[in-house]
Amino acid sequence: MTVAADDFAPGATLSTLARRAQALAEVRAFFADRGVMEVDPPALVNAPVTDVNLHPVRVRLPGAPAGAPERALHTSPEYAMKRLLAAGSGDIYFLGHAFRGAERGRLHNPEFTLIEWYRLGGTLERLMAEVAALVARLCAREFAIEHVSYRDAFAGVTGLDPLAAPDGDLAQAAAALGLDAASARASTRDELLDLIVGAAVGPQLGRGRLTFVHGYPASQAALARLDPADPRIALRFELYAEGIELANGFDELADATEQRERFEAEQRERARRGLPVGPLDERLLAALASGLPACAGVAVGFDRVLMLATGADCIDQVLPFTLERA
Repeated sequence: MTVAADDFAPGATLSTLARRAQALAEVRAFFADRGVMEVDPPALVNAPVTDVNLHPVRVRLPGAPAGAPERALHTSPEYAMKRLLAAGSGDIYFLGHAFRGAERGRLHNPEFTLIEWYRLGGTLERLMAEVAALVARLCAREFAIEHVSYRDAFAGVTGLDPLAAPDGDLAQAAAALGLDAASARASTRDELLDLIVGAAVGPQLGRGRLTFVHGYPASQAALARLDPADPRIALRFELYAEGIELANGFDELADATEQRERFEAEQRERARRGLPVGPLDERLLAALASGLPACAGVAVGFDRVLMLATGADCIDQVLPFTLERA
């Protein structure tokens, strides 16, 4: 079989690959300057994530005994990194590949590069400042920075209060964005909020600046603490630049009982949606019970930051090998 050069060559140009290599080195230098230790958590894990919005890549190992559970490639190293934090690691970061199924498009490849780090005793305000500093370093330029609450960002585009608007009003807003009326009525509140943010709110954020959106609904807390002053709100932020989400950060939940309840609720929702349901990560829950130190953590999409740095409009332009060329 004859293979043309463009069939075996990498997807990104050689100059972009050189920029990528430089950016990877810059990430490590950034954390070395700050005394943060790099760690190497496993990519193949026993307990997949329970988040209904994430689709783990499931793996059945050849030679495993009959009835042995499937494993999964991690969607993020968060669970393992929290076990290290509970064991006394101190401030840590990860730079490497993560994997998410059912994601392929202009901004998604099932295998991608993630930067994730945790700061002991850190606040979301300090963590957002550190994220902005890293993005500025990788893009080799300064940015104007904006902070806006989820509530204000949502209301500014839709005229609706995401914490108080009736489900019917959210369904109407989703239908106006193209979701058929029957599906809108059958969707959960969080599904409606996510659709509206993804289609209408997010694309308007971070235009000519870095926009940090903070104060997400408590139902979207995931592994974040709730705000003691307003339990309707999660201590969580996301970063947007040019309408693209770059980062997701938490003031980390350390309560093992509450985290178990959230995991179990997510498992029930996965079952309701017909999604695979895996075992809970009992080792993570045991680590939380043993005492996770107060910390804040964030995951940053390295490839998307590189898109911002190079002016690329598709993730394929900054990846050495996309799914189709792997």
